[in-house]
Amino acid sequence: MPANFDSIFEIASHPSLNDCLHKYKDKFDDKLTQDQREKLLGILDDEPTIASQFQRVLIGSDYAANYLADHPDVIFGILADERVEKNLSLKDFQHKFEEFIGNELDEEVWFKKLRIFRHLMTIRSIWRDLNRLADTVEITRELSYFAEAVIEKALQYNYDRATAEFGIPRNKAGEQQAMLVIAMGKLGAWELNLSSDIDLIFCYPQDGETDITDCEKATKKLTNQEFFIRVGQRFIKMLDAQTADGFVFRVDMRLRPYGQSGALVSQFDSLEVYYHAQGREWERFAMVKARVVANTGEPALVDKLMHLLNEFTYRRYVDFSAIEALRQMKLMIQREEVRRGLSENVKLGPGGIREVEFIAQAFQVIRGGKDIELQNRRLIGTLNTLPKLGCIPQGADEQLIKAYCFLRDTEHAIQAYRDRQTQQLPTDELARLRLAISMGFASWEAFYTKLKHYRDQVNQHFNAVISTPEHENGEDADVLADWQHVWQAREWRSDLMEGRTISDPDVFQQALTSLWEKPQLIAADKLSKERLDQLMPRLLSLIEKTQAPGATFSRLLDLITAIARRSAYIVLLIENPNALKQLVKLSEASPWVAIQLAEHPALLDELLDATSLYSVPTRDQLENELRQQLMRIPNTDIEALMEGLRYFRSAHAMQVAACEISGALPLMKVSDYLTQIAEVILDYVLNLAWEQMVERHGYPDKFETTEPQLLIVGYGKLGGIELGHGSDLDLVFVHNSSSQGMTSGDFEGKRAIENDVFFARLGQKIIHILNTKTLSGQLYEVDMRLRPSGSSGLLVSRVASFEKYQRENAWTWEHQALLRARAIVGPQPISEAFDEIRLKVLTRERERDKLVQEVREMRKKMRDHLGSSERERAAGQFHLKQDAGGIVDIEFMVQYIALAWAHRYPALIHYTDNIRILGCVAESGLLETQKVTQLIEAYKAFRSMGHRLALQHKSGVVDGALFASERDAVKQLWSELLGETNA
Repeated sequence: MPANFDSIFEIASHPSLNDCLHKYKDKFDDKLTQDQREKLLGILDDEPTIASQFQRVLIGSDYAANYLADHPDVIFGILADERVEKNLSLKDFQHKFEEFIGNELDEEVWFKKLRIFRHLMTIRSIWRDLNRLADTVEITRELSYFAEAVIEKALQYNYDRATAEFGIPRNKAGEQQAMLVIAMGKLGAWELNLSSDIDLIFCYPQDGETDITDCEKATKKLTNQEFFIRVGQRFIKMLDAQTADGFVFRVDMRLRPYGQSGALVSQFDSLEVYYHAQGREWERFAMVKARVVANTGEPALVDKLMHLLNEFTYRRYVDFSAIEALRQMKLMIQREEVRRGLSENVKLGPGGIREVEFIAQAFQVIRGGKDIELQNRRLIGTLNTLPKLGCIPQGADEQLIKAYCFLRDTEHAIQAYRDRQTQQLPTDELARLRLAISMGFASWEAFYTKLKHYRDQVNQHFNAVISTPEHENGEDADVLADWQHVWQAREWRSDLMEGRTISDPDVFQQALTSLWEKPQLIAADKLSKERLDQLMPRLLSLIEKTQAPGATFSRLLDLITAIARRSAYIVLLIENPNALKQLVKLSEASPWVAIQLAEHPALLDELLDATSLYSVPTRDQLENELRQQLMRIPNTDIEALMEGLRYFRSAHAMQVAACEISGALPLMKVSDYLTQIAEVILDYVLNLAWEQMVERHGYPDKFETTEPQLLIVGYGKLGGIELGHGSDLDLVFVHNSSSQGMTSGDFEGKRAIENDVFFARLGQKIIHILNTKTLSGQLYEVDMRLRPSGSSGLLVSRVASFEKYQRENAWTWEHQALLRARAIVGPQPISEAFDEIRLKVLTRERERDKLVQEVREMRKKMRDHLGSSERERAAGQFHLKQDAGGIVDIEFMVQYIALAWAHRYPALIHYTDNIRILGCVAESGLLETQKVTQLIEAYKAFRSMGHRLALQHKSGVVDGALFASERDAVKQLWSELLGETNA
C-alpha cells in the first residue's frame, strides 16, 4: 500500500514498537477490501492529522487496533462523524442509541446490538482520549452519559416486557408503581472510566401486587417486590452477561442494603428504615455520589427518593463523630495497600485516585449537612470548594485537580490497552513504553517521574487531611545505638552484651545466632537488609524488657524470617512503634500469636491500632466489616473470596487472643466472640454458595427468593456457643423443598436439576469454601458426622427425614449431641421447624436405667480412646477434657440430667450451652445449688486453662495436682448421679 498508509505502522524514534505495529498492518492488509483501502487513503490524504491520530490509537490500544481491523467500517464511522471532536450530551447518546437499536423487540437482538453499541462508543472514547480531543472531565462525563442512556433504555425495555408478562405493579390505591435505578460511585458522579463496572441500587415506591386484568400471559399475581426482582434480574443479565460479542457493563449490586444477602430491589420505606437504623459510615461516603439514572415513573419520585437518601448522608451539623470513622477507613486503605501489593496501582496505591476522592468525601460527610455547597457529586467541583471553606490550604485544590486528571488519564490509558478493568501499572517493557507514549512522554522513565511527582503530592495532602495522633516512640537513642552494634556485629560478642538484663542469655544467644544464619536474611536484597538494620535494634531493645527475652526472641524468629524479603512489613513495624510494642507483648504472652503472625504476616496490620486490637466489635460491626472487605471481589472469583474470608477470620482470632491475653475479655465472652465470628462467616458463605448454585441451576421448586432455603445447624462447641481457638465446626444441613421437585433452570436457559441434587451440591460447595486449604490456610475444619446416619447418610437432610431419624433411629448419644444443637443461619420457617423437632425429641420421657447405662457406656468409650495415656496417668497428669473428673464428665452429666428430666422441666433444653443449662438445673431443684455451683466453677476453670494452653500452643494435659479438688467434686457428683465411680 502507499507510503502514507505504511507510515502509520512505522515509528523511527521507537523501533521497538514496530514489530507490534507491523502485526496490525498485516491484519489490516488481510481485512480491508480494495474499496475500503481507497476510501481510507482518500481520508488520510484529505486529513493529514487523521494519520497521527490513527497511529496513537494503534500504539495505545490493542483492543481498539484489533477491533478496527476486524470491523473496518467502524473506522469510517468514527472518521466520518463530524462530532468526534465535539462533546456529546446525554440527549445525543439517547438519540444515537435509539437510532442504533431501532424498534427492535427481540431480546437476542437487543443483547447483540447493545454489545456492538458498547464497542463503538468505547472505541470512540479511546480515540478521543488518546488523541486528547477531549479533556479528562469531558471523557468521563461522556462515558457516564453513554451508560445512563443504555441503563435507561434497558430498564424500560425489561419493565415493559415484564408488565406484558406478569401484569402492572400497583400499590393498594391502584397506582402504577415505577422502578428506579440509583447509580453509585463514578457513574453517580458522571466520572465513569473506560472499563468501569457500574454500582447500582434498585428500588420502587410502594408495596402491592400486579394487576393481571388485561394481561393474557399472567396466570397469577406477583407481589411488587417479586415483579421488580424479575425486572432487575433480567436487566442485569442484559448488561452483564458475557456473550460472543462481549458484555455491556459489569453490574455490581453489592452496595444495596445488606449487600449480597439483601433483597435485590428495595421499597422506599425499607430503604429509609435500613439507612437510618443500620446505615454505616462507609455507606454515607458511598451515598455522596448517589443519583437516580433511570426511572420508569414520574419525575417527582426522584426528588422523594433523593431527599430520603440525603437525610441519611448529610447531618445538619458539623459531624465530628465521623472523624474516627475516617481514620479507620484510612487505616483500612493502608492495610489493603500492603496486603494486596498495590504500590503500583494508580487508583488504590499511595497517592492514587482513591486518596483524592477520599479527601473530598471526608469533608463532604463531616460538613456537607452544614455547608450545602459540599453536596456536590462531582469531585472537581468539591475540591474547588474546599479552600474557600478553609478545609485545605489555598492552592491545594489546584494541585489535587492536576494530579487527579493525570491519574485518571493514566487509568484510561491502562484500560484502553486491552479493555480490562485494571489500574495496575504494567511491568512489561513494551507495554510500559506504549503507556508512556499514550501519555505524551518519550520514555517510561520520564512518565514515571511525573507520575511519582503527582502521587507524592496527593499522598501528602491525604495524610494531612486524616492525621492521627502522634505516638511517642519511647526510644532511647543510646540504647538503640548499643543494640545496633550488637545486630551489625553478625557474630556473638560477649563484650557487646555487658550490662544487658537478659534472664536467659543462652537461649537469647542461640536465637540471635540462628537469625544471622537464616538463608532468607543472607539472600535478602540490599533494601531489605537496610530496613532490617533499622528494625532489629528497635525490636531487640523491646525484647530485652520482657521477662524471658530469649524465649520471646525465639518465638519471633519465624516471623522475622518470613518478612525478611517483604520490606513493606518491615517498614510497617519501623514506622509504627506501637505496633512493634504490641508484637513483642503478644508474642511474649503467647506462642500461638507468634505462630499465626509468622504464617500470615498480613496480620501485622491488626497491630496498628491498639484501641481496636484490645476491644471487640459487635455482631453488626462484624457483618459490616466482612461485607466491606469482600464487596469489591466478584462473586465469580471464589479463590479471592476464600482468601478474604480466611484473612477476616484470622484477623479477628488475633483480636480475641489479644483481648484474652490482656484480660479485656473473660472466658465466656471469648467463646461468645469466637462463635460470632463463625456465625457471620457461615452466613456469608451460605449466601455466596446459594447465589452460585442458583446462577447455574435456578431455584429449587422453581420458587424465586433471595434468601437461601437451607438451614445450617451448629452442634458441639458451635451450637453451645463455646468455640475456642482452633475449634472445628460440627454442622448439619437441613432443607424443606419437595422430594420430587426440580429447579427452575429450564425456564431460565440454565440446567435444571432435582432438588435433592441441588442441595447436596450446595452443601458440598459450602464445605469446600470452609474446608479447603489455600495459601492462607483453612477457614474452618468441618465435621459433618453428626448428621443423620453419620458419614454414610445424606449430606443434606429434608426436615421430615431429619425428624423421622431423630424420632425412630437416633442413638442416645445423638440426642446428647442434639441438646447442644441450634440453628445458626437459614430461613426462619425451617429454623422454627428444627426447634420444634428438637423440643419434641428431647422432652420425651425416657427409661431412666437404660439412659444411665447408655451414657456410662459412651463415656467409657470416649475416655478409653481419647483420655490420657498410661504413661501420662502414671506421671500424675490430667487431660482437662477427657479424663475422669474433667470437662466431658461435666458435659455428660448435664446431658443426662436434661434427657432424664426435660419431660417434666422443658426449660432444661431451652439453652444449648452448659453454663445456662446448669442454671436451669439449679432453678428446677434437681441438684442442690451448691453442687451446681461446684460444677460451674470447675467447668469454667478447666475451660479457662484449656484456652490458656491453646494460646501457649500446648496440649490440654496438665499436672493432676492443679485441679485436685475440682476433679474430686466432679467425680463425686458423677457417682451420685450415675451410680458408678468414674475413675
